[in-house]
Amino acid sequence: MLRKKILAVGAAAMLAMGLAACGNSDTGDKAADDGKIVLGFSQVGAESGWRTANTISIKESATKAGIELKFDDAQQKQENQIKAIRNFIQQKVDVIAFSPVVESGWDTVLKEAKDAKIPVILTDRAVDSQDTSLYKTFIGSDFVKEGKLAGEWLVKETAAATGPVNIVELQGTTGSAPANDRKKGFADAIAGSPNLKVIASQTGDFTRAGGKAVMEQFLKANPKIDVLFAHNDDMGLGALEAITAAGKVPGKDIKIITIDAVKDGMQALADGKFNFIAECSPLLGPQLMDLVKRVKAGETIPTRILTEEGTFTPEQAKAALPTRAY
Repeated sequence: MLRKKILAVGAAAMLAMGLAACGNSDTGDKAADDGKIVLGFSQVGAESGWRTANTISIKESATKAGIELKFDDAQQKQENQIKAIRNFIQQKVDVIAFSPVVESGWDTVLKEAKDAKIPVILTDRAVDSQDTSLYKTFIGSDFVKEGKLAGEWLVKETAAATGPVNIVELQGTTGSAPANDRKKGFADAIAGSPNLKVIASQTGDFTRAGGKAVMEQFLKANPKIDVLFAHNDDMGLGALEAITAAGKVPGKDIKIITIDAVKDGMQALADGKFNFIAECSPLLGPQLMDLVKRVKAGETIPTRILTEEGTFTPEQAKAALPTRAY
């Protein structure tokens, strides 16, 4: 009798375990296939006001679009981004998007994503891979055009100058697409004006602190500087501090041209401390989420999608600032 009771209890326990296991299995399958798109995104870092606005745009847009976002901050290190992308592959996300720290050195990890059948979208910055099948599309700005617009403004502004115009350049992160392209665009634009001379060019790594430190060096080494071309607003704002500390008037003694048009930069422009800004919008989130959905659905999309942007003078900055979103 006791043996029968033990067998009965054991059978009941096994049945309960079986039911529980079935229940867990159903829940797991449903959670794994709930129809929600999972996006793995690796950000460059938080080196500037532009980048912070870009991150906010991506996070808010993912929430609004109903996309699950796995976000990683690479802290401006390529090795961190490669590690993040491999983690996304292991997690079997639906789509990977990232803003490359530098242009080169991505083929191996992108091939791993391709082999895992996970599509990749490049945002803001491009890569120099010859195999364009490793990513679906690029969404962002035309950095060469931004540099060209900055140079064209300077050519017009200095058209009446009779002597040499000495320019110093604060470059972005060495090897990054915006640094390479903005430098090229600017150089191409001023090439036809032999009196415009870049007398010093060095990276400030897209940071305000970097811009200030390098500008201090420029001012010590070059007694006559007429123009500063900074690859982004933050470096320009740091340089502005160095120029003021040196007893010079920014915007007058040294004309300042920057790229981005974030709020702090636009305020400096409205105040007459900057002279010209070429825009580079960080608000890529809505377009990115739309692309993620289209890529997941297997749609054919263009390999390059450019954002629409403009330029600003001091008066235009004053008009735009009250409604500026970043």
